[in-house]
Amino acid sequence: MAVKQVKQFTILMKYLCLLFFVAASSTVFAADFDLRLFAGKHTLVADSDTIIRKRSISAGVSYGSDVLFFGRTGPVKYPFVTADLIYNTKSGIFLYGSAFKVLGYAPVDEVDVGGGYFYKFSKAFSGSASYTRFFFARDAAQVIKSASSNDINFKNSYDWHFLKTSAVLDYLFGKSNDIFLTVSNSKYWESSWSIFDDQDFLSFNPSFNFILGTQNFVQRYSLDHHFRDEAANISIQYDPRYASRNRRFNMLNYSFKIPVAYNRPHYTFEFSYKYSIPVNVEGVLLNRRESFYNLTFYYVFY
Repeated sequence: MAVKQVKQFTILMKYLCLLFFVAASSTVFAADFDLRLFAGKHTLVADSDTIIRKRSISAGVSYGSDVLFFGRTGPVKYPFVTADLIYNTKSGIFLYGSAFKVLGYAPVDEVDVGGGYFYKFSKAFSGSASYTRFFFARDAAQVIKSASSNDINFKNSYDWHFLKTSAVLDYLFGKSNDIFLTVSNSKYWESSWSIFDDQDFLSFNPSFNFILGTQNFVQRYSLDHHFRDEAANISIQYDPRYASRNRRFNMLNYSFKIPVAYNRPHYTFEFSYKYSIPVNVEGVLLNRRESFYNLTFYYVFY
């Protein structure tokens, strides 16, 4: 009886996920866009950092407590939901799309489309290269990343066995140009016990991360949204001193992340907690230390 109930639950979650994604997608294409938008990652926030090397389709939905963009947050807290779809080929080429909605704003605030290639030099050394185009709705929430509309991304990871190190290089361009280097050290492990049957397990992947980069997007955001004078921490005057400092390549953020996931053969449900410590924050945005919470569900079709 227990196995039958688990199978029924699996089928139910599968169709709930698909229903959510289809509903979000239909809203996206019905919206009136001023096409310009969100750095989606082809791994669907799967913190195990695994990429399937056979033909597959992955669909996922997630909720986040606030938008965090390369270690920076806006003057207003923006809880959000996303829907993602990824197509992986056997050769390592992947295509993906994301719909992003900030709660309380436009039906869909942004849509991302992109593609890339996953490569593997050895069992321990792998990476990927990708390009993402962001499209923002005309009435979208004024998130910081709206200053950029394109992202070229290179990621390389090396598994040392006792931990895994990843270095991600992002070049974002559009109304502002910025470059970022994100370094993460993580340790992944799985439970040796099951929860409901021998087909499920828990996984953990705590990590320590830091981000270096430029901050031209902050000044661009200030100039674009100077009318938001009700937000006291947005500069309403162009200051050349800020512009000069924002061009420097500095440390931007330190963070600790603890993801815990429930896994079955085709789907994963994950909760993660992240504590962010911004550094070298310029006067345009008064960022502070903050906790972030994310819930994610994704399903893989082989």
